[in-house]
Amino acid sequence: MTSGLGLLFVVSGPSGAGKDTLVEAVRERRASLRYSVSATTRPTRTDEREGEHYFFVGRSEFDRLRESGRLLEWREYNGNLYGTPRDYVEGCLAQGYDVVMKPEVNGALAVKAAYPDAVLIFLVPDRFSNLRERLLARRTETNEEIVRRLEIAQDEMKFIRRFDYLVVNEQGRPEQAVVDLEAIFQAERFRIHRYLDDSIRRVESS
Repeated sequence: MTSGLGLLFVVSGPSGAGKDTLVEAVRERRASLRYSVSATTRPTRTDEREGEHYFFVGRSEFDRLRESGRLLEWREYNGNLYGTPRDYVEGCLAQGYDVVMKPEVNGALAVKAAYPDAVLIFLVPDRFSNLRERLLARRTETNEEIVRRLEIAQDEMKFIRRFDYLVVNEQGRPEQAVVDLEAIFQAERFRIHRYLDDSIRRVESS
């Protein structure tokens, strides 16, 4: 049997790579997977709901959470603050639930620093030009904001080698990326170091 603790999966990558869609698809296939909702000072988009997509807070409330140590990680991205509430993540892991989160790239690296056993997965499109098309299709940002996001995306690509896995979200074939992502979740469950020493000894002596 495994250690009983849940695993922490961190899916990151440039904006427009498809993180929301793919993570939601994996959650539908893995009932025991818990999603870590981030807190943000970003304005709510029309299709977003409080507590489901984000916890939307003002800067003063965000600062209070940060200063009290209640954020696992936090970062500023494109002028807005984002952070991961610590209590929910640690509570789920202690109960044996796997947790998935979708921070920005710098946030993902901060999580890895706090939890070295976290599994970092970098999600990219098959072509960088697809990012612009996807961002335009969302119709949630101005042209200037999209240009800024693409500049940030180019910088984020430099950190790929600091992640554990790379998943390519090929245009028109998101179902394959979902299969690849779920395969990582499944494989990590069977790594030797996840098992209790007594379980291994029982196998050796049987």
